[in-house]
Amino acid sequence: MLLKIAKVLSAEALARARALLAQASWEDGRKTAGAQAAEVKNNEQLPRDSREAQALQALVLQALEQHPLFFSAALPKRVLPPMFNRYGDAANTYGAHVDQAVRYLPGGTQRVRTDISCTLFLAEPHEYEGGELLIHDTFGEQRIKLAAGDMVLYPGTSVHAVTPVTRGQRLASFFWVESMVRSDEQRRLLYELDMSLLRLRAEHGESAATVQLTGTYHNLLRMWADT
Repeated sequence: MLLKIAKVLSAEALARARALLAQASWEDGRKTAGAQAAEVKNNEQLPRDSREAQALQALVLQALEQHPLFFSAALPKRVLPPMFNRYGDAANTYGAHVDQAVRYLPGGTQRVRTDISCTLFLAEPHEYEGGELLIHDTFGEQRIKLAAGDMVLYPGTSVHAVTPVTRGQRLASFFWVESMVRSDEQRRLLYELDMSLLRLRAEHGESAATVQLTGTYHNLLRMWADT
């Protein structure tokens, strides 16, 4: 499932994030890439232990915790600490690659399966040319370039790339989620059922049918979830 989520960051949180990014120091993005990805990766990232990166991580994680649509779509079990990248000038592109299936939480003591890849855009589309996120999967090729504060979720199994930035700078946060429900198809069915329940309640209020369907949702989640 590929899902765009609008306004993950409020205007205030976005302004704070951009202020932190403006004063940050950057390093070669290949430091965190696997062997295959390092061959095609040409961007910059914030050092994970920098003051700016840690403040930005807290800001993004707080926004995710407060966003019901993210929870419904991702059903997160673990969220890897968000990282932050910049594309522009000579470091301006990322060729086709697949993300590592398993990554480690900071400290290297706990493994996280990367079921869902996430990109949270932090620059407005008019501020740079190029820089589209290309995602190839069973749903075909998608070209994603969203407003600052908006986010896209897509399967970690997808081949994806970032096209060259030819003007300005593309700023974004990226991270991965290990879901309680490992199957992308099962997550999609649960998400669609959850959204349908919300619409039914809004249109008709609580009823015997919505109670029964809510029970079906939770029984499916109980069957499929690994907590």
